[in-house]
Order: sequence, then structure tokens, then C-alpha cells
Amino acid sequence: MRAGVVAATVLAAVVASAPATATASLVEEGAPAPVTRPLGRAADVVVGTGTPASCTSRAVVRAVAKGGVIGFDCGPSPVTIAMKRTAKVVNTSARVVLDGGGLVTLSGEGRRRILYLNTCDRAQVWTTSHCNDQAEPRLVLKRMRFVRGNSTGEATDGGGGGAVFVRGGRLRILDSTFADNRCDRTGPDVGGAAVRVLDQHRDRPVVVRRSTFTGGRCSNGSAISSIGVSWRISGSTFTGNRAVGRGANPARPGTPGGGSGGAIYLDGDDIHLTVEDSAITGNRAREGGGAIFFVSNDRTGTLTIDGSRLTDNPSDGFETIPGIFFLGASRTITDSVVR
Repeated sequence: MRAGVVAATVLAAVVASAPATATASLVEEGAPAPVTRPLGRAADVVVGTGTPASCTSRAVVRAVAKGGVIGFDCGPSPVTIAMKRTAKVVNTSARVVLDGGGLVTLSGEGRRRILYLNTCDRAQVWTTSHCNDQAEPRLVLKRMRFVRGNSTGEATDGGGGGAVFVRGGRLRILDSTFADNRCDRTGPDVGGAAVRVLDQHRDRPVVVRRSTFTGGRCSNGSAISSIGVSWRISGSTFTGNRAVGRGANPARPGTPGGGSGGAIYLDGDDIHLTVEDSAITGNRAREGGGAIFFVSNDRTGTLTIDGSRLTDNPSDGFETIPGIFFLGASRTITDSVVR
């Protein structure tokens, strides 16, 4: 019996004897391990057969389309999979979990978006009459790296999301890294060089924990960008991201628009952003909000920053406090450095 199979069998036995609550915790929050298979349960789909060469773009695309818990068996060393096509979630999947075990990088090669979920895209199966507010698919990205994704020119639902685009369902990002991703360089509302999100079930927040976003370039929100979506970010780092658009939103006459939210761009009505125990440093916006651009159009949204450090995030155009442009109901900053 192969060593990987033995390890998976032993782990499955441990989980089977654990209380139900502990099992759920292992599935959702498993600590990093030197294997590429998910902790907490056997994978529904495994990409690879034990060697780096067996871990291909085609295998990833097929696994994501099938759904379930996706593990990787690419050997004991870190591996980069060059994506030749965008992996697309099929909307009949209840859950899609990509767990790279800290060893797997998906690269868009600077040419294409890496991962796509859109509950309102009929090509991925339209499952309800309220496609923008359905509970599933639940997408979890765990212990993965997403690099050199590029959605430039993508027009569906406004584009953006150089590495990952999500509309509908639920999204969680755990212990993952996003580096050197790209989306359109101009446009008043396009954004999310790493991650773009439109709609979440019952307006629940996107959860980001212990993750890193670096080197993103896009018109707006060069790490993350969303419209009408709330976020809870903890233990994460945002560095070296730049909003490179020009003309803000709405675009000034004679400009293409954009340039706001060097790292984070949120727009909508009743939206809420919480940043805890995180560092947002060395990001830049050509217009507003070198670190964070937050606009609640009906002024009901809130911004909470706790135990975090936001420094050296210049806003070349405008800001309400250093590195932040905020329009909303209230902002609360505690035990943090903002300068």
C-alpha cells in the first residue's frame, strides 16, 4: 500500500473517532501539513498520481467541474501547475474545496483567469430563479497559491478577478497566497487583480484568513474588489498592490476611470468590512484609498479595523484618513496603526 494511502487511512480513522464538531473543524480549518491531500476527510477527487507531471491543467479543470473536496497528489515537493484553461465551477456542485496542502501553485501564466464561479452564468448551469442569492456552490480555497492570473478583456459581469472571479454562492479563503495577478488597467468599477466578488448568499461576508495578497495590478482594488459584498479579513497581509486606473468613479470627463483601492475596493449599499490582526502596507492608488476604498452608497455600511497595521499606502488623489477613503455609517479603529 502506498504511503499516501496509509496516511489517508490513518487520518480517516482518527476523524471517524472524533466528535462531530471536531470533524467539522478539521474539514474547514485544517492546519498546514506536509501532504497535499485535504485534512479531515478523504478527497472526492485527487489531481495527480504522485508525480509533478501528472498534475496538469486538464486534471484541475476536470476536478473543479466535478466538484467536492479536491486534493492533490503531485509528489512531496512544491509544484506549479500552468493553467491552459480557466477552471470553472458547475453550479450544481454543493461544495468545491481546493486544498493544496501548502504545496500547490496554480498559475495563469499571465494570460488567463485561473478560477471562475458564477451562479448566474447559464453555461455553468442555471439552477434557480434567484441566481444572485443562492446558498451553493460553497467555494473554499485552502493552502493554495494563485499566481499570474489575468482577466484583462473579460467582459462577463463587468470583468475583473484576475485569479478568481465569484458571483453567488459562498466564498472562503484560508491560508492562501495570491501574487502578481492582473485585470483591466482602466475602468471606473472593474477590479480585483486577485479576487473579484459579486453577490454572496444572504449578504453573508466573504471570509479571508491567514492569507497574503501581493503584487496585484488592476484599475481598482488590486488585491480584492467587490460590489454589494461584505468581507471579514483576519491574520492577512496585503503588500505591493497598485490601483493603476485614472479618473475615479464616476470617471472624470476625458478619463477612462478607475484608480481607487490600492489593495481593497468595496462599493455597494449595506456592506461591512472587518480587518483584524492584519497588515496592509506599501500599496498605492492613483486616485483614492491607497489601502482601502470603501463607499456605501446609502451610507449604511461600516468599516472596522482592529489589531492591524496600515502604513505607507499613498493615495495620489484623495482620502479621508491616511490610506483610506471611506463613505459610510461609521468607522471604528482600535489597537491599530494607520498612517
